[in-house]
Amino acid sequence: MKKSIYIILGCVLAAGFTSCKKWLDVNTDPDNPNNQSVLIQNRLPWIEHFYMYSSGVANYRTACQAGVYYSTSANPNTFTTTWQCSNGNSTTPYQTWFVAVSSNVIDMYNTAQKQGAYHYMAAADVYHALGFMQMLDIYGEMPYKEAATGNPSPKPDDGKTIFNGCMDKLNEAISLFGQTQEAGAPALSLGDYVNNGDVSKWIKLCWGLKARYMLKLSKKSDLYNADSILYCLSKGPQSNADNIVVPCFNNSTVTDFLLGDPVVTNGNFNYAAYGSTQRISKYYYDMLTNLRGSGVTDPRMTKIVPASMSNVKLDAGGRVSSYTWNRSTGVDSYGPATRLIKGGGPASIATASYAAANTSKDYTITDATDRNDFIAAQVAAGRTHTVNGNVVTVTYPAGSIYINSTNYVLAGDTAYVNMRSSALATSGIADQPATDVCWYPSKDAYAAGVIGSTGSFQVRPVSDQEMLTYHEMCFIRAEVYMRKGDAGNAYTAYTDGIRAHLNMMQAKLTEWQGGNYTATNPDMAPMDETAISAYFASDAVCQASGSLTMSDIMLQKYIAMGCSIENWNDMRRFNFSAGNVAGFGVVYPGYQRGALFTGGAQLTGGSPADPRYWMRRWALPPVYEIQYNSINTLALNAHAAEPNIWSMPVWWDCATDDEYYNYLK
Repeated sequence: MKKSIYIILGCVLAAGFTSCKKWLDVNTDPDNPNNQSVLIQNRLPWIEHFYMYSSGVANYRTACQAGVYYSTSANPNTFTTTWQCSNGNSTTPYQTWFVAVSSNVIDMYNTAQKQGAYHYMAAADVYHALGFMQMLDIYGEMPYKEAATGNPSPKPDDGKTIFNGCMDKLNEAISLFGQTQEAGAPALSLGDYVNNGDVSKWIKLCWGLKARYMLKLSKKSDLYNADSILYCLSKGPQSNADNIVVPCFNNSTVTDFLLGDPVVTNGNFNYAAYGSTQRISKYYYDMLTNLRGSGVTDPRMTKIVPASMSNVKLDAGGRVSSYTWNRSTGVDSYGPATRLIKGGGPASIATASYAAANTSKDYTITDATDRNDFIAAQVAAGRTHTVNGNVVTVTYPAGSIYINSTNYVLAGDTAYVNMRSSALATSGIADQPATDVCWYPSKDAYAAGVIGSTGSFQVRPVSDQEMLTYHEMCFIRAEVYMRKGDAGNAYTAYTDGIRAHLNMMQAKLTEWQGGNYTATNPDMAPMDETAISAYFASDAVCQASGSLTMSDIMLQKYIAMGCSIENWNDMRRFNFSAGNVAGFGVVYPGYQRGALFTGGAQLTGGSPADPRYWMRRWALPPVYEIQYNSINTLALNAHAAEPNIWSMPVWWDCATDDEYYNYLK
């Protein structure tokens, strides 16, 4: 997203600004709806829309924490690389939930209750649970009972209160969806663009969310109940047909009045792929190319890891006549980080430019080994170059994707293709059609047809925003059975989850192919079915229940969930790579503090076995809850304003209530 929003809570009432003249009373000004006049069927789609933004930023930034992405942007870089967690990350999920969604949820519930519109009340309950559970996951404690009540200094509630409140809302939603609405109440289909009024899908969403949330209690021997989770799963999504996703599009230049972002695009896109600062991490890349040490490339890799054009030749008219694809490599944040250290620090990966004409760069390289290696790289690439002492002059021919810098270390950063996609409202290129969502570094590059990035499956403007999926349900089932010691059922669920995700991707890729997106972007075309079959038979996938490990399950879930807060939630439950949970060993191997770690003040644990060693929550927004509401905030959690709040476990991340409340003292 281009910018943070700093706006007052009152503007949420504008959520009903969709066309509603024919439904409003003749004595009500349709251009100035108020809390009483906004129709619930007009309010719901905006709740669905703005929650997608809130989940988008939460998904993206926690994916940075979980090691899915690397970012050069200052605040997310503290999650991806230095682990010196920055308060600059804290505000946007809070704003997008409380400013744009939660007040509308309460108002819609109350209005629907007066009309006997039980399904709208239920939908409000679902979004209540989604939003406040996200607040709990991120911040730990948060105003809950007094939230959105008009109190300017609401008291926060502890994590247990929020968790139980969200579960109560889901239970009520299931009951309300089962009721017949009163006569005259608007049909849910009039306002629901996520499930198109399909009550059965809403009910499956409720049960699936209950399973997801109950799994968070895996550390709590007194609350974790495997059979209850399996029961919820039996009533949740049973196939990909039951997936609950927000459909997203690239058919409008309209931007919303709160955030300034395209109204119709994917929420993850607005954060992870709107700009040029995000790249795939080596940690994620290695899972897609060497899972289980197999050396096997996952068929999903080319759909998730972006590529740019290279070795471009232009014809007489200045258009691409030949090229090869440069598939991105992953940025090393957890290992030696040689490139980051040599190139200027944790956020030093450079963004590529386009050479509209032959462009020469002089590189001064005093180290003889580096100079010889650099020259060898130019020879291998077939580029014209000259050497004069320590100065190597390289000519990038017209049509090249290159780094516009004289720093020789940065010159190789074309290997790290950014994840950026383009939408009609964001590309800045008037001629770029809706079916071309590739990123072009400049208008000249677009005119020549030279693609700077093909983007990534989950974070294109036309990607579905995944709320709850069948593959997630399968992986939850696999974990639960593994915890029960039932390796046979765990293995079945494990393979079902992999296949479900591949099938879901294949269906979307086939849809994109039918929509002509593949005319410019081969990464949006379906996967090779032969490659899928070969992958299932390879060592990248466990081939027998007797050798299945919890790590096998969770790493396949990690690949499938990708840009989702649930990966970070899962990693906390297993203490990341500490290997000290229930005898399961190291579940996330290789996830560790890297060479550029500087977060000693935020993460104060002395070893991986210490809970305070890891990123376990976010600091509360420093203005709203620390500065303006500090008395209430510090009364509940005396350490809320301290630097190492980032390593304090939230309620569900603690084995007992005593452990949790001792942290708050």
